[in-house]
Amino acid sequence: MILIVDSGSTKTDWIALDKSGNELFSTQTLGLNPQMLSNEILNERIKNNFDIYKNRNIVEKLFFYGAGCGVESTQNRILKVFKSIFYNSEFDIKEDTYAAVFSAVDEGKPSIVNIIGTGSNCSYYDGKDVIQKVQSLGYVLMDYASGNYYGKYLIRAYYFNKMPQYLRDEFAKNYDLSPNTIKNKLYREENPNTYLASFARFLIDNKSNEYFKEIIFKGLERFIEYQVLQYDDFSKVDIHYVGSIAFYLKDEITRVGKKYNLNTGRFIKRPIESLVEYHKRTILQ
Repeated sequence: MILIVDSGSTKTDWIALDKSGNELFSTQTLGLNPQMLSNEILNERIKNNFDIYKNRNIVEKLFFYGAGCGVESTQNRILKVFKSIFYNSEFDIKEDTYAAVFSAVDEGKPSIVNIIGTGSNCSYYDGKDVIQKVQSLGYVLMDYASGNYYGKYLIRAYYFNKMPQYLRDEFAKNYDLSPNTIKNKLYREENPNTYLASFARFLIDNKSNEYFKEIIFKGLERFIEYQVLQYDDFSKVDIHYVGSIAFYLKDEITRVGKKYNLNTGRFIKRPIESLVEYHKRTILQ
């Protein structure tokens, strides 16, 4: 059995294939970001899934593409967890950037690939290798236009009384905005970035509102200026977007792209299916 796994901070998609490329099962767990979670939590999230745990001893190869796996230390952490569960498997662990590239680009065609989901990043594919000009420092300092970026923006606007009153009232109806809850979620519990990203739904559901339009476009413009424009040929190649926030804001992204003379390409909400097809073409033949 071969497992192909695409993990963000919020959720993880798993697809199992046999050696001929036939799908055996697909399933989902919570996110497996080794930068944000303890080994105990990572282990628990995998073992609690019936299909995965039942088949753990017949997995021969596991391809894992994960948020937070951009450095060797976090790759080694998730590898240690996998080895404790999948005793008979070999492992190939890469950052989620590679899943985005493999699922979005035409093979051999230079492109820029952006992930905008719970977090955000930007990579350049030169037709062979994946290049990142900006090393991610995580959700506190970076992640423009992401779910957690917009979540932080909304909470600040609410608490600094910068949000219009009618929106404040509606926001408070949808979320527990008590100081104790927010501080506990941010500073005591696992996955504060995922918690922040949960507030982005309110912004997306109300994205036609003029107040939210300004917030959305400000975030997208900063993302493009700080990330995409780092690459010399940003106006010459297709620019693809992967992730739920990008998918739901594709009209806004396309509009902002025109402002910067960008060639907006594909929008992919969940890369797992395209990722499986990539492996069928390149690994299983």
